[in-house]
Amino acid sequence: MNEDPTLTLKRLRGSIDNVDAALMYLLAERFKATKQVGVLKAEHGMPPSDPAREEQQVARLRQLALDAELDPEFAEKWFNFVVAEVIRHHTEAADGH
Repeated sequence: MNEDPTLTLKRLRGSIDNVDAALMYLLAERFKATKQVGVLKAEHGMPPSDPAREEQQVARLRQLALDAELDPEFAEKWFNFVVAEVIRHHTEAADGH
């Protein structure tokens, strides 16, 4: 017997909500670490961005996306969005020193 589509939808949305919650906590942990990097860079006069590191990360994440059957273009767009926020935090940290 097939499950009621309304129940299936509710179950699937529950899974999506759980993943979204996990992503928010993971992003929070990521930003805690990158803020510490920003303070360290500011204290030692290092530039807020590191283009070589970013290039390595894009290549790494694109491969991870392929391995996970996720669109690598999407992975790169996500990374660029996150890095823009990280650089903003690092710039603020540098301005504070």
